[in-house]
Amino acid sequence: MQEVLALAREGSELVRVAINSDESIKVIPDMVDVLVKHGFDEKMIVGCGQYEVARLLRDYPTCAAALGKIRINPGNIGFGDKRDKNFEEVIEFAIKHDIPVRIGVNWGSLDKVIVGKLMDDNANLPVPESADVVQAKALVLSAITSAKKAEGIGLPSNRIVLSCKVSKVRDLVAVYTALAGQSNHALHLGLTEAGAGLKGVVSSVAGIAHLLIMGIGDTVRVSLTSLTREGRTEEVKVCKEILQSLGLRYFTAQSTSCPGCNRTNFDVFQKLVSGVNKYMESNMEAWKKKYPGVVNMTVAVMGCVVNGPGESKHANLGLSMPGKGEREVAAVYEDGSKLCTIQGADILEQFLNIIESYIVKNYS
Repeated sequence: MQEVLALAREGSELVRVAINSDESIKVIPDMVDVLVKHGFDEKMIVGCGQYEVARLLRDYPTCAAALGKIRINPGNIGFGDKRDKNFEEVIEFAIKHDIPVRIGVNWGSLDKVIVGKLMDDNANLPVPESADVVQAKALVLSAITSAKKAEGIGLPSNRIVLSCKVSKVRDLVAVYTALAGQSNHALHLGLTEAGAGLKGVVSSVAGIAHLLIMGIGDTVRVSLTSLTREGRTEEVKVCKEILQSLGLRYFTAQSTSCPGCNRTNFDVFQKLVSGVNKYMESNMEAWKKKYPGVVNMTVAVMGCVVNGPGESKHANLGLSMPGKGEREVAAVYEDGSKLCTIQGADILEQFLNIIESYIVKNYS
């Protein structure tokens, strides 16, 4: 529960939890109650089940009805004769309780019947395609076939979300481009596993951002291997940065700065950037409550006169230092025009006061 709360506080709007046992589904109502008491949406819990999900919904209908969404994988929702029956039970439950369903296909658990047929068809081609291409086609076909099956049972198309998870960035782009071209359903983006640390972040950004720029995708998930006990809030931070960097969503006022090359008085410049960033981060939650629209504000801190003045003018507030070897004096720009010049040992404090005044003046 603490991990779910931490994710919600960081800004996650949906939290997926495994429902793979009696105990796991019994706690869903309590989990929702705690979230609501802390001011979060009662529909943010997504229950993710595999072959056992149909039984759990059947045995604990009241608990399951508290879910905001159900995620199923057509590749492992059941085996043999039970597969179609389990799928139908889950969809019928979702219809009865007006719960949206994410049909999540994964390249690690593809429907063997679909894969087998496509592989056989491919083998008969004059020039067979690669296994990766066939697998991509199988992912898309499985998702679309399952969506049509759900609609046939009675689930409206606007209550269906599709996802096709793979691990390679190029495969992700290819699969979702095909899926978007063949379906009008909402799409959930993300790599099924991206790895840990910088590698995981870069892979996720490369794939998700590419698709979002193309206008593909409705929800996003970054899957990073957590190497600490601090939980998964880093995943949410990366998602927010992707969306904000593309101008799709705004979660915080944006602070930008130059890299601080040899033209800058680096120590002074570094302290300015650090001070501005810390000030904005520490005050942002309070500002968002008090000053609607403050998340759209941009602040720039530049280190020298080469590009500093011009780049500062592109921000709502910009500070441009003179450069290496010069006295500590900085030009301040407000919405494209020079506001003033500040100097002395307390340049940081002066600029922070200017930021505060700008927020009060423009967002009150």
